[in-house]
Amino acid sequence: MHYNFYNEFADTVKNNPQKVAVYDGGVSVTFYQLHARELKFAVCLDSVIAGKIKTPVGVFLPKCTDSIAADIAIIHTGNFYMNLDVKYPEERLRNVFKTVQPSCVVTSNKYKPIMESVDSSIPLVIVDEITDNAVEESFLGKLANRLEMMIDTDPLCIINTSGSTGTPKGVALTHRGFFDYICCTTETWKLSDDEIIGSMAPIAFDHFSFELCMLMAKSATLVIIPDQFNMFPVKILNLMNEHKVTFIFWVPTIMVNIANMGLLEKIPMPTIRHIWFAGEVFPTNKFNIWYRAFPKSVQFVNLYGPCEITVDCTWFEITHEYDENKPLPIGFACKNTDILLLNENNQLVGKNEEGEICVRGTGLAMGYYNNPEKTAAAFVQNPLNKSYPELIYRTGDIGLVNDDGEIIFKGRKDTLIKHSGYRIELSEIEHIIMNKLKLVKNCCVVYNWSKKEITLFYENDTELAVADLRKKLAADLPKYMIPTAYIYMKELPRGGTGKIDRALLNKRVNE
Repeated sequence: MHYNFYNEFADTVKNNPQKVAVYDGGVSVTFYQLHARELKFAVCLDSVIAGKIKTPVGVFLPKCTDSIAADIAIIHTGNFYMNLDVKYPEERLRNVFKTVQPSCVVTSNKYKPIMESVDSSIPLVIVDEITDNAVEESFLGKLANRLEMMIDTDPLCIINTSGSTGTPKGVALTHRGFFDYICCTTETWKLSDDEIIGSMAPIAFDHFSFELCMLMAKSATLVIIPDQFNMFPVKILNLMNEHKVTFIFWVPTIMVNIANMGLLEKIPMPTIRHIWFAGEVFPTNKFNIWYRAFPKSVQFVNLYGPCEITVDCTWFEITHEYDENKPLPIGFACKNTDILLLNENNQLVGKNEEGEICVRGTGLAMGYYNNPEKTAAAFVQNPLNKSYPELIYRTGDIGLVNDDGEIIFKGRKDTLIKHSGYRIELSEIEHIIMNKLKLVKNCCVVYNWSKKEITLFYENDTELAVADLRKKLAADLPKYMIPTAYIYMKELPRGGTGKIDRALLNKRVNE
């Protein structure tokens, strides 16, 4: 029995040394070559962090062979990785580093100036400067001893999500949680040890960490789809056909684009066996286009879950076209996971009654790194259990169970949304606009679910140029968090207590 994913990777390398682990920009990297690369990284990393274990190590690289090797090396040294999007604004990176305080960051000469500008006190490991010197046996022995000290409840990684005060929350996920999720998914859907994954998930996503774990534990091959291909979906499909991709796990946004362009009829993908999607609602009419384009033997699975429960916690396998006027169900609890739908009195709701989706199980995160207050608010004692300690995670999502026993996602309880696959706290955008940049007198950010647009309502003496607003926001917010629609009002509507009537504005954009 293994307790950490590095030992899984070591077995995979031993059993499949010449199998391709990664296709990256026209270069094929075998498991043996990837192992050799991560060993070099581990030597440099260990010298910088001076033998520390169970500490967070940042990775500030694009998704590539080196970032994969860096993640594996970090695990090998007994630490846990925190992948960072190279498109993050510097202020967001500062907020992350202030909270997480990584022991070092793995980056390249290209991104070194950004890291030094963000926090010059954090040691750096520069991948361009890693040499090919032989790794001493004594060092390998030291790492083996260190891994013996690790257990499956130790952290594997930190995934940063949006936070209401402008500071992202670092979700600490364990080896055990990913072992549990992979066990659930591979058993439920009969994934093989030879899957070829069309890897589109950003490096900072929990979906990418799932793909990485599949590489380490199940000898899966990752075909890295370059970010720039998002603008040219034809290239995505051709690349997948070139490498005979069998499995994709995507956010619906790109799938909607592919459906709208009619590409599935023009470019068949005969090797695809598994099509999974999660992260946001997939419009039913667009899903039906995908379903009709593939043989009935191809498996379609709609998954749901915030990263606080390790990737996903519910699943629904779709075996027929759906009524376009009905949402796709999020289905049923994953194996070894329990879903509770609770009302405002912390009681279980009945069929067709709405309740907050709460989760219990092995996959629950450890909490938010260096953030006990947020952790205590979201990871709480199960109110249905008065006999012993048992944590559940309150997602803030609303769902109901229909007459067929399927869970239906109904929306957000508060201001947390999923947009283009990213967890976004709308109040964080408001915080940046109002408190940090002081761009307007008052504002409210809501989400248009049908158009998938972040909409900014703002109150000000005069109307502002949209281009100027977007330019100023781009300095502090990643592109996916910048509002799409801007609506000027001399005065925002208020409720009886004087607070901005968010419900009214929500209704205005979603009618």
